[in-house]
Amino acid sequence: MAVHEFDLVILGGGSGGYAAAIRASELGKKVVLIEKDKVGGTCLHRGCIPTKALLHAAEVADHVRSAASVGVTATLEAIDAAGVRSYREGIVAKKFKGLEGLLKARGITVVAGEGRLAANRSVTVGDDRYVGADVVLATGSYSRSLPGLEIGGRIIASEQALALDEIPSSVVILGGGVIGVEFASVWRSFGAEVTIVEALPHLVPNEDIALSKGLERAFRRRGIKYSLGTRFQKAEQDDSQVTVTLEDGKSFSADYLLVAVGRGPATADLGFEEAGVSLDRGFVTVDDQLRTGVPGLWAVGDIVAGLQLAHRGFLQGIAVAERIAGMQVPALPESQIPRVTYCSPEVASVGITEEAAIAEYGADAVVAYDYNLAGNGKSEIIGTGGTVKVVRQKDGPVVGVHLLGDRVGELITEGQLAVAWEAHPEDIAPLIHAHPTQSEALGEVFLALAGKPLHAL
Repeated sequence: MAVHEFDLVILGGGSGGYAAAIRASELGKKVVLIEKDKVGGTCLHRGCIPTKALLHAAEVADHVRSAASVGVTATLEAIDAAGVRSYREGIVAKKFKGLEGLLKARGITVVAGEGRLAANRSVTVGDDRYVGADVVLATGSYSRSLPGLEIGGRIIASEQALALDEIPSSVVILGGGVIGVEFASVWRSFGAEVTIVEALPHLVPNEDIALSKGLERAFRRRGIKYSLGTRFQKAEQDDSQVTVTLEDGKSFSADYLLVAVGRGPATADLGFEEAGVSLDRGFVTVDDQLRTGVPGLWAVGDIVAGLQLAHRGFLQGIAVAERIAGMQVPALPESQIPRVTYCSPEVASVGITEEAAIAEYGADAVVAYDYNLAGNGKSEIIGTGGTVKVVRQKDGPVVGVHLLGDRVGELITEGQLAVAWEAHPEDIAPLIHAHPTQSEALGEVFLALAGKPLHAL
């Protein structure tokens, strides 16, 4: 077996892995990046980027439908499934080529092959062994299903949904979280009849209740149906349709069933446990610096329990590379990581919900303010409703920012700064938000919480 020595061996070339590779290379490390598929991982090839391309195509379709309302004569003749796919694949291919070039320019060795963790800080790929002073595990995640619900035929996960060469006429979506509501938004804009089945009481159940209820109202107006609070029982399919039955006996039939019940850590059969790495429900156990219990072994991204977000993995990869280089990098609390769901309307948040704040600080110590986007000029121009909600400790800092409305994902960075820097609304209220922008809605809430509302009551 050929042995190759490096300062850093990285298993997995997704967001966390390639970020660690680039930063470590910048810091003078000799790096090898091992990826069994394509660098960029799920985010670039089967997740963030292709789904957002679909969502943009869906937004264009909706704009064409409503063009007459702004005095533009246009007609939506059809959705060209092949054309949409070509557009999406072109975006992915361009980003992939750019990433490959970036890794090459940094002098990073990229090994195409299925790696397996071995003893003494090494990874084997076929007959080759790559040994590092440190090893970063960044193997990502896979689409989960439910017990007894097998993916195949008309029962699909997000990967198969992206590969469809048709626009379904009807879809049932199992799961009302991020993946489920994003695909619901796309398919509805493309003309499909969509029904979401969510076992919990609300869509996007991890968000503040104000956002969940607002999204439910918006989806009703769009004609997206949903069943909340009743668990899935079974699914049956034939050549023409799939029928989903719930525990209360209610059933739904459609062309396809999309299973969108979350993602699991890709850690099985990769040698982790044999090398001494501890797992908990499949997730790698790490400390707050992302070190496993084995010296020189680190883990980042979706295999670490918590928010499964590409930008979280990206940040963790950078942090680990810097720690390996001897730099002091503080741990970032999960509550300071921004979260965006790119359906229409968008959902964006950072920090904790009002409910969580009350549980932590007490009802008398929490103040929250909601501002309706109907009062925002730019939101009126682009035709979106929604809300901006900010949660603060009474006479204290902002602890949560929660947004609903088209394009509000672009505002969440300001919310992150407010939460991470423990800013008081009084600190932010004097700052000017450009007019007319949607960011003014955030400014209005900070003004209101500072005791001097302008356009808000």
